[in-house]
Amino acid sequence: MEQLVYNPTGVCSRQIIIDHENGKIVSIKVIGGCNGNLQGISKLLVGMDIKEVISRLEGIKCNTKQTSCPDQIAKALKTI
Repeated sequence: MEQLVYNPTGVCSRQIIIDHENGKIVSIKVIGGCNGNLQGISKLLVGMDIKEVISRLEGIKCNTKQTSCPDQIAKALKTI
């Protein structure tokens, strides 16, 4: 299993920690941001294929921001 630690930009969350193995998400922890929503998103992503997660989350915006925590998760995953 490998771990990615990503520092998002343009959002309230401060850090995203992603454990992954064989192209799939094992766990995601987001520090900061909307705690309940991000816990829910993280649980939904466990077991998903990384490419599928990217395709579903990439480009989501939060209010007037040009990005969002889900979009930042996609950006993090694209670095793998």
